[in-house]
Amino acid sequence: MKIYLVSLGAGVLVGVIYALMQVRSPAPPAVALLGLLGMLIGEQVVPPVKRWIAGEPVTISWFHSECVPKITGTPPKPLAAAPARKEDGPAA
Repeated sequence: MKIYLVSLGAGVLVGVIYALMQVRSPAPPAVALLGLLGMLIGEQVVPPVKRWIAGEPVTISWFHSECVPKITGTPPKPLAAAPARKEDGPAA
């Protein structure tokens, strides 16, 4: 949670600096989001390359266990099924 607050704070600080300098954001929102997506993908390129250089296999199962959760977030835990209720008696 702390990293999200720091990230938000940095963004607000940059926004305030831009406003004080009376300049507009250098990129439209769609371009900025694509840039962030590129950064996220770029972060995920380094671990497989390091693994490959070390001579370890880069498999799909390794990628899904190591990289995908970092991109999409940890999947939510499934909800436990509610215990079966005992009925009081036959339906009338």
